[in-house]
Amino acid sequence: MTTISTDAAVATLVNVFTVDPENQRALADLLTEATEQVMRHLPGFVSANIHVSDDGTRVVNYAQWATPADFHAMLADERAREHMAVAAKLAESFEPHLYRVTSVHHA
Repeated sequence: MTTISTDAAVATLVNVFTVDPENQRALADLLTEATEQVMRHLPGFVSANIHVSDDGTRVVNYAQWATPADFHAMLADERAREHMAVAAKLAESFEPHLYRVTSVHHA
């Protein structure tokens, strides 16, 4: 389960993909399929959340891994790399970065 907290001991991936609107659904579906078939079975996987922008030009993957090392091991996994190669072809650009939560606010 995704937990957004300043004291959650996870590595958070935020990957923003820029896409042509006609490719948004295909990319979101691909990321969902990759998560179900590969990512969630890899060591250290915690959660993934796929978001699509209302204007059709962005897809965001907000994922959590137990450690940065687990995330980097996923990048070396051949099955994950196959999905990432297809995603790269669907997107105009993408920006994956690991983050730490520094503050959380609620109503």
